[in-house]
Amino acid sequence: MTARILIIEDETTIAELQRDYFELNGFLVDLCYSGNEGLQLALHGDYDLIIVDLQLPVMNGFELCSHIRQSKEVPILIVSAKKEEIDKIRAFNLGADDYITKPFSPSELVARAKAHLARYERLLGKQEADRKSQIQIRGLLIDKDARRVYVRNQEVIFTTREFSLLEFLASHPNRVFSKNELFERIWGMDSSGDIATVTVHVRRLREKVEADPSNPQYIETIWGAGYRFSV
Repeated sequence: MTARILIIEDETTIAELQRDYFELNGFLVDLCYSGNEGLQLALHGDYDLIIVDLQLPVMNGFELCSHIRQSKEVPILIVSAKKEEIDKIRAFNLGADDYITKPFSPSELVARAKAHLARYERLLGKQEADRKSQIQIRGLLIDKDARRVYVRNQEVIFTTREFSLLEFLASHPNRVFSKNELFERIWGMDSSGDIATVTVHVRRLREKVEADPSNPQYIETIWGAGYRFSV
């Protein structure tokens, strides 16, 4: 997918130079020349990276960076003639990802932009993987990879079978499973044991995850059918 960049720069020559280099490298580029216009575009547009000058009319780049960062998780690169260390520190504290001083190399700017886009892509990919490895429902967190369970922010210890049963039910929310189905899924067709062990394990799960085991909010009994993990 082609990355889309917003350049907020009041010096037309510099803005167009940046645009030309990014377009030569296959990016889609929008330009604007004031802080207030840039803020509206940044907040309402779908941009992969934003480049901000600090000395902008109406709203300066520091204010702009702060407002964007409050609403958007997108790389923000500062390109400015301000070279004082205090300006760089302030920009980073307000959420900027990089700071490049003028005059700058357009090729370096493009290279840095590509690096930040790649880093954000990796970060988003990791966050998505983390979400897939965890189940979070009303104060209950199940970490499938680590095989750990947290109930109202407190870790609760489960046996292997208990965890497997809880994970299976939570992974299929609002679906009713009979005791026979749960026994076959968790214990296996060839397991020695009695189907009554399902009832025992459900009771143990409720004791560990429910605020009131006699009035379960997570693992419900569907009389005559089995059990359902309710969301």
